[in-house]
Parts: sequence; structure tokens; C-alpha cells
Amino acid sequence: MPLGTLDRTPPPFFRQGPSALTRLMIFSALALFLMVADTRFELARTLRAAIATVLHPIERVLLVPVAAWRGGSDYLMGLQRALAKEERAGAALARQAERAARVEQLQAENDRLRALLELRPALAVRTMAAEVLYDAPDPYSRKVIIDRGATHGVAPASPVINEAGVLGQVTRVYPLSSEVTLLSDKDAAIPVLNTRNQLRSAAFGVRNGMELRFMAGNADVQVGDLLATSGVDGIYPPGLPVAKVTVVDRKIDTSFARILLEPVAVADAVRHVLVLEPVGVQMPPPPEPVPDEPAKPAKRGTRR
Repeated sequence: MPLGTLDRTPPPFFRQGPSALTRLMIFSALALFLMVADTRFELARTLRAAIATVLHPIERVLLVPVAAWRGGSDYLMGLQRALAKEERAGAALARQAERAARVEQLQAENDRLRALLELRPALAVRTMAAEVLYDAPDPYSRKVIIDRGATHGVAPASPVINEAGVLGQVTRVYPLSSEVTLLSDKDAAIPVLNTRNQLRSAAFGVRNGMELRFMAGNADVQVGDLLATSGVDGIYPPGLPVAKVTVVDRKIDTSFARILLEPVAVADAVRHVLVLEPVGVQMPPPPEPVPDEPAKPAKRGTRR
């Protein structure tokens, strides 16, 4: 065989190429170049979109077990929460039913007691809405003028309230307006009832507030007590909020306590009020006194 025809290339086992480090550097540089080019020029966006479209059904199929597991756990947890909520609602409904039954029982008992004692039912007080026009010009008093008067049916001594409680009382009536004396006026007075212990007393107006007068030093009055109308004066309906106790000063050198109050209705920011008809208008007139019968002369005995 001629020498020129011999294959002088090394067999594949002995064939040598670039070293592994060289290949790593080349492929790393190529990968870095492709990442920079893709970030800069978005070369592979179309390819990535095509691959994502092809793999989307496979992803959906693979997510079915995960979604089923999550849905089942959510269903079981939601069922437990619904059962617990139903149990709480049933307990609350049972408490409400028990309370309603007690209220109906107490109402029936109250009706029977009122019928037994021949008490009158609660009076329905007529009301009238009014608007505060301005403060009275007297600087030494606490009075306001409202836009309802005698032509509208306002009567003297009518109570005036707002959404918080009692504001005062109509003390002067004009044809188209009325003058309302506020509770903090120095001439104002109102009988009150302590809602905590049902203690009756009288509240009087002082400068920028009210006070309880003629209360014993050991009277059961505490700071924070709510005072409401007692309804014994024939003017104010019972149960209207009047004031709260703010100061209780029990002095040793006197037998009376100094008790200051804060009206629950602030008159400075009031624009609309409600005028009530005095309770005494609906009450029956007092019975007329029966005149004493003249004394009959004593009969003289007959002599035989």
C-alpha cells in the first residue's frame, strides 16, 4: 500500500480538542452575551412565548391535583367555620328568645299591676319642632329665642329638648316666637331622679352648669350618676336625661354636700329643638274640695 494513501488522523480515542476550561469560558461568554442581547434587544421573546404556549396545557394538567387539594381543604375549613358560626347564631337566638320572653312576661306583669293599682297608662306627649333663632340679649341670663310662638300652639312652661336631653323650659310666649330659659340659668330649677338608686332631688341652674341643693352630706350620690326628670312636677315627662354628676364635695363643717352637675344637652351648638306639651295639660283636674256640712244642733231631751 502506498504511503500516501494511509490515514494519519489519530483514532477517536486519542483525538484531542479544546480543554474543558476553555469550553467553560467560551460557553459562559456565549451565555452572558445571549442574556445581555436578550435584555437589550429581546431576541428570545418570541421563542419564550412559543414555549410558554406549548407548555401551558401541561402546566394546567399538573396544577389540577394542587387545585383539588387546596379546594378540598378550603371547603372543609369553610364548612367548619360555617358550622361554628351557625352554632353561635343559634346560641344568640336562644338568648334573644329568652330575653324576649322575659320582656313579654314583665310587660304583662306590669300591665296587671297597673290595672290592680288603677294607674293611668303612660301619657302620649304632643311635640313640635322649632329652630333656635338667637340668644336672648340679657347677658346675665341663659336664654334663647325659638321660632314658634302662641300662633303655633306653644304654651308657657313647655319643656324644650333635643336629641341629647332636656335643654330648658318656655318661660315667655310671643305671637311668633318664644323665650326658652336654659337649665344653666340662675333662675332655672327642675325635679330630677337618680337613675342608679331612684333618689329624688331638685337641680338648680348655676353659672355654666347646675347643682343639687339641700342634699345631705351622706346622700348616696356618686360622680357619673345620670339624673333624669322625675315627672312629679306635672311639666316634664318622666325619664328624660337632664345632667350627670361631675363633683361631689362632702364638707365636714356643714351638713349639706356640694354637688355639681353637667347638663347632657349642650345649648351652645343647638340649632333645632323639640317643644313638648306640658304633662299637666293632659292630667285630669284635681277634685274639688267637698264643703263641710254645717253642724246639726243637738236635740234636747223632752221632759215629762
